[in-house]
Amino acid sequence: MSDIDLRSDTLTRPTKGMRRAMAEAEVGDDVYGEDPTVNRLEARVADLLGTDAGLFVPSGTMANQLCLHVLTDPGDEVILARSSHVFNYESGASGLLSGVQLHPLDGDRGRLSPAPVAAAVRPDAVVAPRSRVLSIENTANKAGGVVYTVERVQALADVAQQHDLSLHLDGARLWNAAAALDVDIATLAAPAHLVWVALSKGLGAPVGSVVAGPASLIEAARRARKQFGGGMRQAGILAAAGLYALDHHRDDLSHDHAKARRLAEGLAACPPFHLDPDTVDTNIVIFDTPPDQAASIVEDLRAHGVLLSPFGPSTIRATTHRDVSMAAVEEALQIIEAYVDRSPASVQS
Repeated sequence: MSDIDLRSDTLTRPTKGMRRAMAEAEVGDDVYGEDPTVNRLEARVADLLGTDAGLFVPSGTMANQLCLHVLTDPGDEVILARSSHVFNYESGASGLLSGVQLHPLDGDRGRLSPAPVAAAVRPDAVVAPRSRVLSIENTANKAGGVVYTVERVQALADVAQQHDLSLHLDGARLWNAAAALDVDIATLAAPAHLVWVALSKGLGAPVGSVVAGPASLIEAARRARKQFGGGMRQAGILAAAGLYALDHHRDDLSHDHAKARRLAEGLAACPPFHLDPDTVDTNIVIFDTPPDQAASIVEDLRAHGVLLSPFGPSTIRATTHRDVSMAAVEEALQIIEAYVDRSPASVQS
């Protein structure tokens, strides 16, 4: 029996059709701007997001850091959620690469609200950093794939405009947000000065993200990409996977959400785990364990073929994706239920 891997949607592997598209990709040197497949991908994503231009980059972390780099000067401050990817999972890159300070705020299930953002803007004083960027993440990963609605994004954009802040949108799973809300992805992206989307998560491509925005900002990001070491050569082999994913995999995201909901319902009915299935917006399920048991439970379940991610001392994350079927979700629940039934009292409490 192969493992049922629910650790992350970054674990998806290229399909046969995607591999064929990669093998047959027309390529050139992207640093010279001469890779036709990369150029098609950048134009396609820009069109989908309703922006002037796009930039293909190797990773989501680079996408975030390029956005912040071109929207700030050293010494500036970025307002963002305490649970955001930029604040928690990018190795302090904002300070290292761009010399900016991060100002984290507590949110509602990972989402910022207009009033606290307005209150966080620094006064115009020589002793204070300049508030320059408001950064939001849709969906909010650490909060459990929670979605920002169109109305909430616009309300935050209005606050940003009132205080002369640029709006940066970490759209690693913006495809999921659009699917969950049943809205055009360009509608969610429209208020942002710079936005990016991942191709290597739910869409199933092996590598890459695309930053999108006004042509002038994308040109600045292209130069910064080279400075950050992200200039690629015959990258059309990778871009072809992204184009294939856009053509064939976007409609599958709603199935991933259904699988996550079923997983959440099963876990909620399985003491000692605690979660509310109604809080599962997309493809990420975060659930509570007995105190300080998350790591040991994850390790025990790994031995039985179910792979999960510890997300805190007493919290576990499971992420559904295209490589885990609904049947596999049901099998995982059976394994988890059997494990709980034979576990010691410390796990069952």
